[in-house]
Amino acid sequence: MNEQQGNRKFGSSFRKAQRLPEVLTYEEQEALLGQSNAKNLIGLRNLCLLRLMLNTGLRAAEVLKIKTRDIDWSSGKLMVRQGKGKKDRSLWVGDEDLAHLKLWMARKARLPESEWLFTTRDGKLILTRYLRFMVKRLAKKAGISKDVHPHTLRHTFATDLYRQTKNLRLTQKALGHSQISSTMIYTHIVDDELEEALKTFRYGGKNG
Repeated sequence: MNEQQGNRKFGSSFRKAQRLPEVLTYEEQEALLGQSNAKNLIGLRNLCLLRLMLNTGLRAAEVLKIKTRDIDWSSGKLMVRQGKGKKDRSLWVGDEDLAHLKLWMARKARLPESEWLFTTRDGKLILTRYLRFMVKRLAKKAGISKDVHPHTLRHTFATDLYRQTKNLRLTQKALGHSQISSTMIYTHIVDDELEEALKTFRYGGKNG
């Protein structure tokens, strides 16, 4: 086996062993967000949930356990308390997401009082299985053929953040990973994209 064959075999085996997570394209993200009717109470709530997972990388358990006091409503600072590994971390919610959340809070005032940011119509904590069902249902409605679940949105956030910043430590901190090795999988996703782009660069799909 020559060096080139060895490298190809190693690269293929490595990607297979890693089982790189599936992520959503920008168009798929927009299509997913477009499925929730913000004029409807539950539609607005679900839109806020989707936006937070896509734009902050929160885990399903984390986003469902946010309390209204965990957000600084002027700066958008979000405290994620007792995340995985019992660790707290700080994130920031963008202006557009914050505006959606404020609208949700105004409408939520009609529901039974609750310390949780996101609740059912009865003011109760939303179950993780409902969140999984909601994400899958809206993804299917959006015409996305991928197997989309809440963690897909976290993978999408992480990949987009690393793609934009090329900063692995920043991505690690945003995700709340204890070990940077857990974050490195997103570098391989971007590397695979680069490999595919370079293979088709200039001459891809052209004859002669």
